[in-house]
Amino acid sequence: MFRNALEPWHLVLILAVLVLLFGSKKLPDMARGLGKSMRILKSETKAMKSEDRDSDRAASEQQRTVGQE
Repeated sequence: MFRNALEPWHLVLILAVLVLLFGSKKLPDMARGLGKSMRILKSETKAMKSEDRDSDRAASEQQRTVGQE
């Protein structure tokens, strides 16, 4: 159904429409802002994963100490 959904000419057409809508001067600024947003999202995701791992380790250590008593 979606085989070959995005062929190269589709991407060229999308790029042309973006240039026409926003102009060539705003596109680099928009791409820069999108890149910054993606970096922030990635760092926040890593932070959440590390917090989750730390809380799992603390919980397992607490269970070990309770089991030894």
